[in-house]
Amino acid sequence: MEKVFQMELKKVYPLLVAKAEKKGRTREEVDQVTCWLTGYSREELTALVESDITYGEFFRSAPAPNPSRKLITGSVCGVRVETIEDPLMQEIRYLDKLVDELAKGRAMEKVLRNEHRNARKG
Repeated sequence: MEKVFQMELKKVYPLLVAKAEKKGRTREEVDQVTCWLTGYSREELTALVESDITYGEFFRSAPAPNPSRKLITGSVCGVRVETIEDPLMQEIRYLDKLVDELAKGRAMEKVLRNEHRNARKG
């Protein structure tokens, strides 16, 4: 796990973008889900992707992790994200799962776990 945490964001993030773009999604959409998950602004995200920050530090320093990220469930690399015990690895896998959902063509409002939809059901 430590190896993943030490990888540079500027090397990992383009891989996430490429995965989404290969399936017809855009970098803007990957940026949107990343900002939703972490609380970074688009400007902050762009600056961080161009910096030497590690992937682990990117998540450790997230200004406002979205409380609705706990609604993200399902498997990434054969592991259910809701059962991952290491909190930092779980944050990383949340982003992997969101990008997977984008790549599979899921609607953005569903990818972002639209809180309004949940509130109306109550």
